Amino acid sequence: MSLSQKIQSRDARVAVVGLGYVGLPLAVALGGGGFAVTGVDVDVGRVEAIRSRRSYIPDVSSVELGKLVSQGRLDATTDYRKIGAADVIFICVPTPFTPAKAPDISFIAAACQSIAPHLHREQLVILQSTTYPGTTEEEVRPILETSGLVAGRDFYLAFSPERINPGDKENTIYNTPKVVGGLTDESTAMARLILSTINPQVHVVSSPRVAEMCKLLENIFRSVNIALVNELAKLCERMNIDLWEVIQAASTKPFGFMPFYPGPGVGGHCIPVDPYYLSWKAREYDFYTRFIELAADVNQSMPYHVVEMVREAINSRGKPLQGCRLLVLGVAFKRDIDDPRNSPAERVIDLLLRGGAVVSYHDPYVPRFIIRRNTPLGGGALTLESMPLQDETIAGTDAVVIITGHRTLDYQHIVSVAPLVVDCCNAFDQGVAPLGKVWRLGAPRP
Repeated sequence: MSLSQKIQSRDARVAVVGLGYVGLPLAVALGGGGFAVTGVDVDVGRVEAIRSRRSYIPDVSSVELGKLVSQGRLDATTDYRKIGAADVIFICVPTPFTPAKAPDISFIAAACQSIAPHLHREQLVILQSTTYPGTTEEEVRPILETSGLVAGRDFYLAFSPERINPGDKENTIYNTPKVVGGLTDESTAMARLILSTINPQVHVVSSPRVAEMCKLLENIFRSVNIALVNELAKLCERMNIDLWEVIQAASTKPFGFMPFYPGPGVGGHCIPVDPYYLSWKAREYDFYTRFIELAADVNQSMPYHVVEMVREAINSRGKPLQGCRLLVLGVAFKRDIDDPRNSPAERVIDLLLRGGAVVSYHDPYVPRFIIRRNTPLGGGALTLESMPLQDETIAGTDAVVIITGHRTLDYQHIVSVAPLVVDCCNAFDQGVAPLGKVWRLGAPRP
């Protein structure tokens, strides 16, 4: 039976390498679509959780996961030898950057090195990890071909960027169109076939490089527009203009405008990282992406601006930042999720601590938060634990700093108890805030 026949009949066995925010939803979607799926991950905790029918990703319910495990359609392992039994292999591993903002594709390389000894003819390998154009052909292909097999002749190879948006209940893996580009036409056709079993909306491009650049464009578009409103936020503060009101007014235009909002910085796996992947690769072509890097610089500067705003707010009460007690609300990289990767809260808290403040935090989704893992300021990693949100705690601070505006928190009550609030995300209706008590990013000072 050919690979296309196996996919169409759901007899193809699928392996998903990397069971994080991208890999686990993909594995569950494929398992729910009738395929037998094996997840492979170096994290023993993740493997044991899946085998125990317990989801660690909010977008995947334990009920849904448990059903697939019980039916034998989803299993997990740390053993790469199971790759040999698969017909289709998805690679969904992290692609961070180094402290110097250079791409770190070591996880991709390690996954490919572990796959290569078990690769066989007619297998399809699809890279989904966000990366710079050329990775599939220049990095992944040579490693996989150490197996003695030739990509495009003996096995199929393609790139299809992940489009997972953690916490988004409307745009899911089942209705968000996919983009795919294969090494050969046959590779593209096979990748399109397996992806269309999840969602029939699959857009085919001419090569893996186009698909890789597509993913970077999507996120750099957001980075640049967020940088625009972040810069305007600083200007509006000086001009005594409420940028949030400006954005609301501009959003009434039915064409030519899309609202973006300022904040304490950008977080998550993509927006803080992807611009640097492209700017690094561009230098190979004697090209310097000044516009893109400028936007990234603006976004990276926002935690420093927030700290200065906190300092100014504290000083307005006749107190120095040194020794003041601060409660940070929300450390996830966006509201209503449990993902703290690259959250601007990490740099904000670190800078506040270095400024002499006594800082605690509360986040209903993130019980522990690690700072100073990758900071040029040094000091070693520091683990903080979420504080219970009690009136005594709120009232006992010098200021509450809202970084991530989770909807589960009662901001009207918080502002009524707190002595001072610095709101970095327009978390509540300003109309309920006592005059002079709330400092808002991108708005006139009280």
